[in-house]
Amino acid sequence: MRDPVDAVFSALADPSRRFVVETLASRGTATPTELAAGLPVTRQAVAKHLAALRAAGLVEATRAGRETRYVLTPEPLASATEWLEEVGAAWDARLGALRRLVDGG
Repeated sequence: MRDPVDAVFSALADPSRRFVVETLASRGTATPTELAAGLPVTRQAVAKHLAALRAAGLVEATRAGRETRYVLTPEPLASATEWLEEVGAAWDARLGALRRLVDGG
């Protein structure tokens, strides 16, 4: 099984999926048809993007009659953000050491 952070970054590598995440974050919920209206792709393509986001744990689907609505589940984004902060902190430490070395201290 892949690391959850890897799954998040893989899912977010596609600009259409990032659009879906941004749209769900701002709207709260949407159907594949509603999401497709904002993208230059078919509803079927949006369904595939939603499946990838769902596999990464970034969206959940709820069904009401014939309609399926998707909602953002931000918890996996928190894990990815935590990883980015750790990497950023490590680089900050390295750059600080380099700065001290260059400054002669």
